[in-house]
Amino acid sequence: MVDKNKRLFFSKYLLQIAGKAIASFQDGVKSAEEEVNFENFFESYESSHALTLAYPDEILLDSARKAGIKTEGREKNEIVKELLKKKENP
Repeated sequence: MVDKNKRLFFSKYLLQIAGKAIASFQDGVKSAEEEVNFENFFESYESSHALTLAYPDEILLDSARKAGIKTEGREKNEIVKELLKKKENP
């Protein structure tokens, strides 16, 4: 004779756990895609030109220094990229 409690466990809770695992996996994939898109955006000035122009040099450099970002000898798009990363993950 089959125990109905065991059947309930497998039909209800196991499916819930599997659903949560799939949702977590999908969230991880989405997060990884966003990170790749972010990195690709700053690969060149052609892709990040509008954003890097939005920051006047003096304000950008001052903001970066206050955030503890080294600015000397670095490209503007590298500084903006690092500054945005710090703002996202303080």
